[in-house]
Amino acid sequence: MDVCLGFELHQPYRLDRRFSKDQAEGVQPEKLFEVYFDNEWNRKILRRVVDKCYLPANEILLKNIDRFEDEDSKFKVAMSISGILIEQLNKYYPEALDSFRRLSKRKSVELLGQTYYHSLASLYSIDREEFVDQVRMHKDCMDNIFARTPRIFENTEFIYNNSIAKTVEGLGYEGIFTEGAERVLGWRAPNYVYKSVGSDIRIFTRNYRLSDDVGFRFSDRRWREWPLTAGKYAAWLSEVRGQCINLFMDYETFGEHHWPESGIHEFLRWLPSEVLARDNLRFVNPSELLEHDPVDGFNVGDYDTVSWAGEERDTSPWLGNELQRICYRSLKNLEGPVKTSGDRNLLRIWRLLQISDHLYYMALKGGAAGEVHSYFSQQTAKEAFRAYSRIVSDFREKVLDYH
Repeated sequence: MDVCLGFELHQPYRLDRRFSKDQAEGVQPEKLFEVYFDNEWNRKILRRVVDKCYLPANEILLKNIDRFEDEDSKFKVAMSISGILIEQLNKYYPEALDSFRRLSKRKSVELLGQTYYHSLASLYSIDREEFVDQVRMHKDCMDNIFARTPRIFENTEFIYNNSIAKTVEGLGYEGIFTEGAERVLGWRAPNYVYKSVGSDIRIFTRNYRLSDDVGFRFSDRRWREWPLTAGKYAAWLSEVRGQCINLFMDYETFGEHHWPESGIHEFLRWLPSEVLARDNLRFVNPSELLEHDPVDGFNVGDYDTVSWAGEERDTSPWLGNELQRICYRSLKNLEGPVKTSGDRNLLRIWRLLQISDHLYYMALKGGAAGEVHSYFSQQTAKEAFRAYSRIVSDFREKVLDYH
């Protein structure tokens, strides 16, 4: 059984929640970034994530990759890193970026494609011009920073439908990850390779139950399986039937979402040896999953788009209430004026305002989903809406004045 272990890495540029219109009075486009975004807050959060997650987790991965380098069965991982995270690491914490460079030099590490701005651009229009631009920007970033060209794609938060798959295939990608949602799979299991309906691109569906055992439940003492050890988890994997087990989670799981005191780093440290000790398991990179013949079609219409977020596993975490939809439409309607302006600074600000986290912070859901939103946002949905609305309103005026 092939075990494909993948991580999504992303940190947004967070908006300045205290922004007022007078702060931007007379400010030229090249200076708007400093006015609209809270760079001290961004730097502070990134420092914590670097110290608790990126540096120690990278070191654990490197040691395990080297440990099994000369073995027949190797330890392999995949990473999908947003362009704006690369920017921030390069600007604030180059030692962390160097750590990722060291990882990327290993053949056992595969880098995936995504949108540069970790945006919802794949939902914007039929031609997806903006989405295509951002995917190409990200591919250039992977080439420039890591000298790697991705073959497999992971859209923002696993957002997927048949049309997106066809666009991604047209950009040269051979496979794409998405959620193994029951409403799509029906009686089928996520542990197989599928083919998109309407194109030939291969679909790799996440086993969300096994992924979320680590991503969400690892430090939950109320969970009947707590504590989760690497040996117990590997035993679960060995019992799965199919072609592959696709485990995908936020990389921040390892030290930020679950703090080091929870034992999450020890879990990661021992997982490779526990998995490889079982004769029926081996680690593979995503591109190796292409060796499997697809067992069936994977059909997701444009109005039934899948994601890995929330209990519904759809687009509602970003577009589920009127606050979010108002902001989404306002931003989307600026595409024409921004692009006809020809100003690269205005274009960059517009793209930074597309970062999916801004809309995610406006979710009004309660329960477990609400707790997740609150953890990432550190503000109420209405506060996030007011801050975003003030900034987009000011930005719209500046774009229109430019004409």
